[in-house]
Amino acid sequence: GDWDVVVVRGEVDLYTSPTLRAAIERSLDRGARRVLVDLRDVGFMDSSGLGVLVGGLRRSRERGGELALVCGEGSVMRVLSMTGLDRVFPIHGSLGDVLDD
Repeated sequence: GDWDVVVVRGEVDLYTSPTLRAAIERSLDRGARRVLVDLRDVGFMDSSGLGVLVGGLRRSRERGGELALVCGEGSVMRVLSMTGLDRVFPIHGSLGDVLDD
C-alpha cells in the first residue's frame, strides 16, 4: 500500500540500532514516502534507538514524506512518553489503524 513497513523485534540498543537505521534508510532510498516502524515486539529501547527514529523522521520529512510508529502499551511507549517523543511522532496502536485508512 502507501506505507513501507519496518518490523522490529527484540531490543533496540547501541548494538542493534544500526540495523534499524539501515532498514529505515533502505526504505527511504527505495523511494518510500511513508515509513511505518512497527515496535510492538520491542521489549527495550535506549537513547540510540530513539536517535535512529528521530533521524529517520527528519530524513523522511526532508524528502516530503512521513515516518510513523506502531507501538502498544509497554516499555517503549513509556520511553517515548518520558522523552516527549510521543508528541513528535504519529503513534498508532496497530498496523490496521494505519493501513486500513
